[in-house]
Amino acid sequence: MTAPIDKLLDYAIPASLSSFVHIGTRVKVPLGRRMVWGFVLGVSTEEREGLKPIAEVPEDSPFFPPHLAAFYQRAAAYYHHPPGEVLRTALPAGITGKVQRVGVVHEKKYHALDAADQPKGARQQEILSWLRERKEAFGSEIGAVFPSPTPVLKRLVELGLVGEEEVERRRDPFFDLPVDADLRPSATEDQGQALAALQQALAAEEFAGFLLHGVTGSGKTEVYLKVIAAALEAGRQALVLVPEIAQTPQLVARFRARFKSGEHSIAVLHSGLSEGERYDAWRAIARGEVHIVIGARSAVFAPLDRLGVIVVDEEHEASYKQAEGFRYNARDLALMRGQREKAVVILGSATPSLVSYHRSREGFLQYLRLHHRVLGRPLPEVELVDLAGRSMEGSLSQEMLDALESNLQVGDQSLLLLNRRGFSPYLLCRECGATFHCPNCAITLTYYQSRRLMRCNYCDYAVAPPTVCPECGGGQIEPEGAGTERLEEELTASFPEARIARMDRDTMTRKGAHQKLVSDMEQGRIDILVGTQMVAKGLDFPGVTLVGVVGADAILNLPDFRSAERAFSLLTQVAGRAGRGERPGRVLIQTYAPTHHALQHASRHDYDGFYLEEIEYRRALEYPPFGHLVNLVISGIEGEKVAEAAERFCDSLQACAGEEVEVLGPAPCPLFRLRGRTRYQILLKSVTRAPLHRLLSRLPALRSALPRTLKLTLDVDPLDML
Repeated sequence: MTAPIDKLLDYAIPASLSSFVHIGTRVKVPLGRRMVWGFVLGVSTEEREGLKPIAEVPEDSPFFPPHLAAFYQRAAAYYHHPPGEVLRTALPAGITGKVQRVGVVHEKKYHALDAADQPKGARQQEILSWLRERKEAFGSEIGAVFPSPTPVLKRLVELGLVGEEEVERRRDPFFDLPVDADLRPSATEDQGQALAALQQALAAEEFAGFLLHGVTGSGKTEVYLKVIAAALEAGRQALVLVPEIAQTPQLVARFRARFKSGEHSIAVLHSGLSEGERYDAWRAIARGEVHIVIGARSAVFAPLDRLGVIVVDEEHEASYKQAEGFRYNARDLALMRGQREKAVVILGSATPSLVSYHRSREGFLQYLRLHHRVLGRPLPEVELVDLAGRSMEGSLSQEMLDALESNLQVGDQSLLLLNRRGFSPYLLCRECGATFHCPNCAITLTYYQSRRLMRCNYCDYAVAPPTVCPECGGGQIEPEGAGTERLEEELTASFPEARIARMDRDTMTRKGAHQKLVSDMEQGRIDILVGTQMVAKGLDFPGVTLVGVVGADAILNLPDFRSAERAFSLLTQVAGRAGRGERPGRVLIQTYAPTHHALQHASRHDYDGFYLEEIEYRRALEYPPFGHLVNLVISGIEGEKVAEAAERFCDSLQACAGEEVEVLGPAPCPLFRLRGRTRYQILLKSVTRAPLHRLLSRLPALRSALPRTLKLTLDVDPLDML
């Protein structure tokens, strides 16, 4: 069941329900004094006394294929997380939803009609003629063409000319979108070599893991499409993971164009869908009606039962790691699932994570390389704009402003990356230097000028900005620094005739917003797109010839050993948005640290050089890929009690760890206070995984010594140490 219990619970199967209960079935069972929904993860024929009986089995069972029960339990064991909470994460949010039933109208007679049976009114004749061409239609579809059709349809039913019935309808967010033409480009030499290796592995029907390393614009998606086509021909299914919801519309459009014959059904799974849409998609997948699933990280749990290919696009992205609750990494679970189901797993990226690239060099993943862009298009030229010693009025250098002006004059599109939301990171009193902090989190409040409020982007605390400083009574309170909202305002002032749009979490909250913005960019209705890292991930806009990066140094200065890797990946990825069409691209990166090795290698599109330099730092410190980490965070309301408990807990871990596990800490988290809780972290480090998992198996006993007012959070293979 989806309760936070560390063990599985046993129930008796009543004889009346025995034929309906299987592994993967959803059931209602008693838990204490209440009735809850749970899932069957195993069935035993052994008779046992004293078990409470299952109370109910709904019509939608089984809810997932039996073999996935073992996968869910293996994931729970690896991340040392309660199986019930793993299921809560894996299964769709609309799990208790109802099937949507709608009316379908269809023509009943196809023979010549007697005069008495002829429709009398012009509207009756018009609707019947339209329906005869369509054969059948939903009532809502008829209503979209003919105003107020209900009385007319009622009369046609009375005449026996049309029939009505209720059918189940799958809520599909993409059903009414047009399907683009599929160009089916010929494979390049690099693509052909990669496809040969992938198709050979697919034919073997054994697990095979691949790293597909291709420069931006080299046609990785075309490789995915061709391999998946081969899997479908062999009667198997495909799962495609993307790191961001924003990437889904373009990718779905590519897949619908390629597989538009109606023979292959595509389902989409991500948190941006309504609960009903996710519920319907999940049920269709579980019934075997879907051949291709596309989605964000939670789609790795999709109930496919004939899986042949798993694609993890942009595999380097940290967003594949769940940040709260069940802290799984979808990329790693994709490999785990591929091993269990004998599927081909493709990790694709222009900037592979150092861990994945190192694993390929060690032979654990087969390495495939796409060296060149399709049609021989050049990679964009990258220029580092040194801001040291400059005094600028706004966020943009003169070089950036001039480049934007030139691009507008020739009618090309531009893209600007600033990885910071809001108008400015904080407000500053010019008289005493005071800033304004979140009362719940150890962070300044972000200022949003359009809404005239200060907000914490972690806990959503919001308050109106003061007119006078509460510290000194001064009135010179001004925004400091820039976010995407301020940059958009600056661009509007500098280029009043330009069509400017913004893409960040604040503008993409409305349903369908991602899809509309992507369409507007593709249709050339936007001249300059400003955004956070959303704009750097996998989007393909052929009209973009200029990319600008504002505030690159903020990425480099995070207190994390992966900061250089993240900066290199983000800068290389966003640079790759330029020059993907017929015209060459140009990239400008504003920085105060132009000699930093991550920026130098990014400016030359030199992944191999960056890897060779960065990997030596990791080797010296025994950080991944040369070691394995577990992060433990102890949090509570009272700071002193948290610090004392963390010290005692760390001592207990030291006593159990042995020589193979290094216990570091406790230390205050970089975000020392978050959502009203003080946080201390303890880092466990080992060259191999086994000693870490042996130590983690003792955590339940050690955890019991912590005061109940404190919370212990466990993160295996952490990516975010903040």
